[in-house]
Amino acid sequence: MTVTTTPLGKTGIQIPPLGIGTWAWGDKMFWGYEQGYHESDVRAAFDYCIQAGIDFFDTAEVYGLGASETLLGKFLADGNRRAVVATKFFPFPHRLTKGGLHRALRGSLRRLGLPRVDLYQIHNPMPPVAIPIWMDALAEAVQRGSILAAGVSNYDLNQTRSAYQTLARHGVPLASNQISYSLLERTPERNGLLSLCRELGITVIAYSPLMQGILTGRYSSQNPPPGFRRFRFPRDFLIRVQPLLIVMREIGQAHGHASLTQVALNWVIGKGAVPIPGVKNRRQAEDVVGALQWRLTPDEIARLDAASDQAAKR
Repeated sequence: MTVTTTPLGKTGIQIPPLGIGTWAWGDKMFWGYEQGYHESDVRAAFDYCIQAGIDFFDTAEVYGLGASETLLGKFLADGNRRAVVATKFFPFPHRLTKGGLHRALRGSLRRLGLPRVDLYQIHNPMPPVAIPIWMDALAEAVQRGSILAAGVSNYDLNQTRSAYQTLARHGVPLASNQISYSLLERTPERNGLLSLCRELGITVIAYSPLMQGILTGRYSSQNPPPGFRRFRFPRDFLIRVQPLLIVMREIGQAHGHASLTQVALNWVIGKGAVPIPGVKNRRQAEDVVGALQWRLTPDEIARLDAASDQAAKR
């Protein structure tokens, strides 16, 4: 399958229109790594994605307390394979200076086994350190050659603008803002964040594009998700989203029995964002990659928008 690419902001880096999130790789507490899936499973998912041309992987130092970065680095080293790697710095309250970012970056590079990372992101804008200080640190990392591009995650409208302006003073573009965005989380459309990113040439990377599995149709009020997700998605929510899933299923049928997963990812791509669904095994990887073999029509996107609006009403 030939995969077209899309620019990562104004950095000159090209990425596929869909990437892979690796939160679940090595995460035992939230996702149950080594209970229902193991290293061999995520390795098979990685191998399939690379072979299919999906070579954009997003990780973070806090995913599995470093295990996600370690696994990704291990898979890359086997066969000396190349990928566009994004990872994230977590601004813990005890990290008060730019030096904290540079030390964390060195730790990520060590676990990944890489001399530099393609995209380094601030995981969220939590205090006490002001946004400009972290942006100055990102710019320094670009200038040192430790990272190729600077990004943020979970930044709102004003925070994104502040990050963009600070980096611009160093001649560094803000490559991306990684945010929660899906058919069940459309706040970025409504608060102007999506429009701002489009205006400034910032790529929107959409995490949780499947709403942690809810948009795959796997769960219902009779079969709720396991673990912590059971508390996040109560019974009334699972009931409320069923009409949306029915519309998604009908649209998927019209595209050669495409899965709900593929419909949900296509919707995000149709909105101009880059979804990064998580995959734990080859079967999930095959399903995700299949989303790139077809596209929703404008009328279908509008129909999904309307069904999504109804699901959001309480």
